[in-house]
Amino acid sequence: MTQPFRSSLMTVKPEWIDFNGHLNMAYYNVLFDQGVDELYPQIGFGYDYVKSTGCTTYVAEFHVCYLRELHEGNEVYATFHLVDFDEKRFHSYSELYHKDGWLAATAEGLTLHVDQSGPKVAPMPQAIQDKMAAYKAAQTTPIDPARIGRKISLTRKAN
Repeated sequence: MTQPFRSSLMTVKPEWIDFNGHLNMAYYNVLFDQGVDELYPQIGFGYDYVKSTGCTTYVAEFHVCYLRELHEGNEVYATFHLVDFDEKRFHSYSELYHKDGWLAATAEGLTLHVDQSGPKVAPMPQAIQDKMAAYKAAQTTPIDPARIGRKISLTRKAN
């Protein structure tokens, strides 16, 4: 797995453009989400995981910094860095780049592993924790601490 993960190119759709002529803020989240959806099966998450286990992930916090406007037809990709994780949650940092290499937005998130029968936060299977540990250990590009705006912490209690 390439580190950090880099999604395939995604295209800004016409219906995502707001009355100011640029990508509406909500769709930056869509692009970040679609990017991580490509990574999830490599870690062990995704549609098959939900169907077979009844567990999934819920985003508890997601903070976006909008750095440069995107417009209709722009092609972008998302990266994903695993900052930290424990048995029930993970802290991530992502960047959204224009295909020409300039940074359009950053995002920092806290994601919970959830047993949907409750729903309640629940431990991830050991196999997924092992894949996450391997992913984190393989990250060769350090995250610039100045880019992480929020101080998301795994020490806060997950229910």
